[in-house]
Amino acid sequence: MSTLVDEIRSYVVTEFLDGEDTSDLTPDFDLIANGVVDSLGLVRVVSHLSRAYAIPVDDIPLKPEHFRSIAAIAGFVESARPAVV
Repeated sequence: MSTLVDEIRSYVVTEFLDGEDTSDLTPDFDLIANGVVDSLGLVRVVSHLSRAYAIPVDDIPLKPEHFRSIAAIAGFVESARPAVV
């Protein structure tokens, strides 16, 4: 899952923290409480997950616990994306 965590971290850095110090952006860093992702940002994250990981938007519940951290997002993606055959 570390590759998935790395991909999601890269997305968060590029989209929300470009040019900022990201040294404290660990997989468990609280993105919502620290103001990295707000309600509009959540919509952007959902859209990205849908495109990047082939998860239908209708199958993505907008629960804060799924988007609170990079690790939570990665866990959600692992459980929600279609199985590769």
